Amino acid sequence: MDRKEYLSLIEAALAEDLGEEGDVTSMALFSGTERSVFRLLSKSEGLLCGIEVFAAVFAELDGDIAVEPYKKDGEALGVGEVVARVRGPTKWILSGERTALNFLSHLSGIATRTRRLVEAGRAAGPGTPLVLDTRKTLPGMRVLQKYAVATGGACNHRMGLYDMVLLKDNHIDAAGGITAAIAAVRRAWGGRFKIEVEARRLEDVREALGAGVDRIMLDNMDDATMRRAAELVAGRVETEASGNLTRERLIGLAGSGITYASFGELTHTVEAFDFSLKQEGAL
Repeated sequence: MDRKEYLSLIEAALAEDLGEEGDVTSMALFSGTERSVFRLLSKSEGLLCGIEVFAAVFAELDGDIAVEPYKKDGEALGVGEVVARVRGPTKWILSGERTALNFLSHLSGIATRTRRLVEAGRAAGPGTPLVLDTRKTLPGMRVLQKYAVATGGACNHRMGLYDMVLLKDNHIDAAGGITAAIAAVRRAWGGRFKIEVEARRLEDVREALGAGVDRIMLDNMDDATMRRAAELVAGRVETEASGNLTRERLIGLAGSGITYASFGELTHTVEAFDFSLKQEGAL
């Protein structure tokens, strides 16, 4: 991941936390010459994600802070494991501690949850839909959140509204139906973008197939209807199960032939991974 993609997020987060005065607590206690070493501890079990972002927060505050990671993104963490050490000016390490931990905890939480869901799908056997994320991300955080999903082993859906056509119910209804909406897209863009169509019933699946789309979203269908839809499609285009999916439903779709299963919860309902930064001593 290119640092330029998330540097503005770090700048905004630090500005939010430090304001115009800075960390008035650390400024009162330390002149800036004191130096310390801190250890980053994992207090949960799961997957690491965001260690480069963690380090970049401190680099933005003071170039003299060194972060020595012992784990890479995507590697497993256990409770009590030392993940990294941070060395440098005490004042600036303490000033950036919470911001750095916030990024790391959030991204590791997404990656951990994603990995557990992906592993559940793999254990269910061949033909289980691949786990896919959505655009249900925190404003401004999409690049990082989707990076965390990929770190957890799932697939990224479109990044935004600009890189794939997705005709949802409101588009279809306002445009006069599936066939009319697809025709309008092709007049505007030709074959420049892949086209996905949301299907609410089996008749929609048949119509989308006839129009030659690239992917059909099986939206809010029960499992039996989704299986019938997959039989209709017969592998001719990609399919995506969507709407109120759970781990149990993902496992239940094993062998269905459905390509993907999308989970908004990967990014919109996140349990933070627990880390702490503890001072080991002075330098």
